[in-house]
Amino acid sequence: MTMQQAGQLVCVGTGMRMAGQLTPISKSYIESFDVVIAAVPNIFTRQWLQEIAKQYVCLNDHYQDTKIDGKTRRDTYRRMADTILAEVRAGKRVCAAFYGHPGIFACISHMAIADARKEGFEAHMEPGISALDCLVADLGIDPGTRGMQSMEATQFMIYQRVIDPTAMFIVWQIGIAGDLTMKRFDTEQAHLQIITDKLANTYSLDHEVILYEAATHPLEQVRAEKIRLRDVPQAELKQFTTLVIPAEQDLKVDQQVMDQLKALERDRAIGYTSP
Repeated sequence: MTMQQAGQLVCVGTGMRMAGQLTPISKSYIESFDVVIAAVPNIFTRQWLQEIAKQYVCLNDHYQDTKIDGKTRRDTYRRMADTILAEVRAGKRVCAAFYGHPGIFACISHMAIADARKEGFEAHMEPGISALDCLVADLGIDPGTRGMQSMEATQFMIYQRVIDPTAMFIVWQIGIAGDLTMKRFDTEQAHLQIITDKLANTYSLDHEVILYEAATHPLEQVRAEKIRLRDVPQAELKQFTTLVIPAEQDLKVDQQVMDQLKALERDRAIGYTSP
């Protein structure tokens, strides 16, 4: 059994819209822990964290590593996790803060927690409000109505995946679709044409899709731009743009299963009425 070490790690999410979507327990960790290490893109959120934290370390400059020959985003994420672990190993209570949910499209937190636990440190994650939570609220979509699939854009492109056109399909990070170098933070029309062509194997090119971007501060507007699938390659995209594809086909009843369920109900009814 590994002996518990002095340092401690908790990974929290700041939500998508500054401090307004921060849970009370996450806020308490930010205020009370020895050091807050953050990777958040919004400058106002960074300033707010710096004001309430006892000590603040920003990880954003680590992204510059991708400009070094031979370095990719994977190396950047590894260095970010190592920066977090260095403070934990020093015996500090470390709060690592990420925008949105700390476990959704945030491999840094997963790496840091796994490494900390392996070395005998207490480490856990607190849930946060993610882009998906904002998307459901902003677009008024209930995933329980028709079901939902969710994939990262490049992963969908390079692997053989099966799409269910009767459910909503969410394609994350469409703004960096097709990047195999792990160095870029944008995409090109040629890459977008490839993913559009692949989507056209399932959906008609005239199918209406939504380009979604959550608001990150009170003065910013939610982007919920409706376009045709065929127009995706020419669309203006950001790194954090999400492609939302509503269901195009109707749900089809599995009659065999329906018959089995009805038979069970009939058997149950007979059992209740039998003397």
